[in-house]
Formats: sequence, C-alpha cells, structure tokens
Amino acid sequence: MKLKPILIAFAALVVFAACQSNSVSKSVTLTNDIDSASYALGVLIGQNNKQSLDATPGAENIDLDIMVNAFLGQMKGEEEPQIDATSALTIIQEFFQKATDGVALENAAEGEAFLAENKLKDGVQTTESGIQYEILVEGEGAKPSAESTVTCHYTGTLIDGTVFDSSVERDEPASFKLNQVIPGWTEALQLMAVGSKWKIYIPSELGYGENGAGADIGPNSALIFEIELLEIAD
Repeated sequence: MKLKPILIAFAALVVFAACQSNSVSKSVTLTNDIDSASYALGVLIGQNNKQSLDATPGAENIDLDIMVNAFLGQMKGEEEPQIDATSALTIIQEFFQKATDGVALENAAEGEAFLAENKLKDGVQTTESGIQYEILVEGEGAKPSAESTVTCHYTGTLIDGTVFDSSVERDEPASFKLNQVIPGWTEALQLMAVGSKWKIYIPSELGYGENGAGADIGPNSALIFEIELLEIAD
C-alpha cells in the first residue's frame, strides 16, 4: 500500500469535507484573482484525484468532521496534534491495508464461487490455467501468437455485470500486442481464429490480480470479456 497517492487523493476529500463542514454554497462568486485561483485549485484537486479516492477501499468510511478538524488545526498551527506525524503514517498504512485486504478476500471468494458454478454451464470450456470460454462465433482465419499485434472489439465486465471498459461503446476497435496485456488475454486470444467472437471468463490471477485496476476493478476481481478478433496485424 503506497501512502503518497492516498495522501494526495485525500487532498480532494479535505476540500470537499471542509466545504461540507462550513456549509459553503455550491455556487460561489469569483470577484478577484485570489477567488479565481482558489476555485481553480479546487477544480484541479477534485478532478485529478477523484478516481484515486473512488478506488481506495476504506475511504468511504472516513469521518469527515474529525479529518477536517485535524487538517485545519495543523494548517493554522493552532494546536498540538493528538497523533504525531510518524504515528499518523503508520495508522494510515494499517487502516487502508486492512480495508484493501478485506475487499480482496471478499472479491476472491466471490470470483471463485462464480467460476466454479459457471464452468458447469453448457458450452463453457476450461483451459488448464483456469480460463473459461464460450464460443459465440467460430472464425476461420489465422490464430495469433503471443508476439502478434491484434485488432479486436471487446466489452469487459465484472461478474456482477458492471461494464468497466468497452471498445464497442466507443465504436473504435483496439489494437495491441498480445504480450503486453493481462495474461488471460494473452492466452485466450491465441486460441481464437480471426473472425471469432468468444466470451471469456478470467480468474483474478490471470487478470489484474491483487492490485486491481482503476476505480471499477478491485483487488482479486474475476473478469468477463466478450471479444471479437478482427485482425492480426503482424
């Protein structure tokens, strides 16, 4: 658990919480350069750190009033902190690591249960590594190697159906080298012929593992992709 991104991200939460605590209106009047600079700083902090906050397990449980009280006390130099800086870093590390571990264990258990049930469904096949797939359309073209650059359309979802990425929605196929994506994609796409469309179920260890990715893919998340292999570029 890296503390620096968390502390930077919480700058946005501090601004939000301070506004709540002081009942500041959502609409403000900018009358001079200081007002504009202050507002601009808030915009940048919020936009640049929102995703980090959303992706940090445990952030939603923070008591905003307590946090803002400590923040303002230190910024104004009005009081000695009840917790010194060294202890504060340790407390933050342990708190967020515990929250992350809890989410990771829950995701792992849910993913294992889902895959155990899913593999029993008609039409679902399982590779030796644990990847599951359904053949929706069987193509007749060539199959890529691990070093190939491919072009495909795809939609990625969590096991609860949440869509986290889709080239189909963007209406723009994606091109990439197979040895530069998650292991589940590298393995599964080598089994597909050009023109194929498969639904692929990827265990977390062959996806983004214990780190997860972005705000939507938590640690130890099993993933589902519907992939259409359009072309092998080389």
